[in-house]
Amino acid sequence: MKPTPAARHAAPAAEPSAEARLEKVFARSQAELLGTLYYLLGNVEDARDALQDAFLKCWRHRTELAEIENLRAWVFRVALNAGRDLRATAWRRKRKPLDKGEAVLIAHDAGPQADAVRRERLDLVRRALLDLRPEEQEVFLLRQNGHLTYEEIARSIDVPVGTVKTRMRLALGKLREALKGK
Repeated sequence: MKPTPAARHAAPAAEPSAEARLEKVFARSQAELLGTLYYLLGNVEDARDALQDAFLKCWRHRTELAEIENLRAWVFRVALNAGRDLRATAWRRKRKPLDKGEAVLIAHDAGPQADAVRRERLDLVRRALLDLRPEEQEVFLLRQNGHLTYEEIARSIDVPVGTVKTRMRLALGKLREALKGK
């Protein structure tokens, strides 16, 4: 007996390969990852280098992706670690940061004074973010740029949820103080 057309269409679709899932997560998260790494490293060139390094590190471990519960959280974690590694070795390299205007798109509808104020505030946030302790910085960036829940962050970095919330509270307090003081 031949299968009916409906039965032929009801067959389950093959699950995407680990490589395809990884590429999809990177494609969807690329702008957020780059922005996160920019705030961590302070310039676009280094952020792009760290993003490329993060992708390569993830690609090398693609056979282990079935064991990873939250692929997006894992990718953000790898990217943050790649950014930290690059920042730690920055003193060995002579760096020339790009002009801040090249890294941040500003709407010109508000006028030059509003643009200057916005650029100044973004610079304050970036500097304040760089002044956070690494564990506070990590939680803040995973939550704000990675859009992860506190529970996902806790699983990702292997600490209790309460610790994640405390680090986030401390990070937000320090950022508020830095912005209020200026």
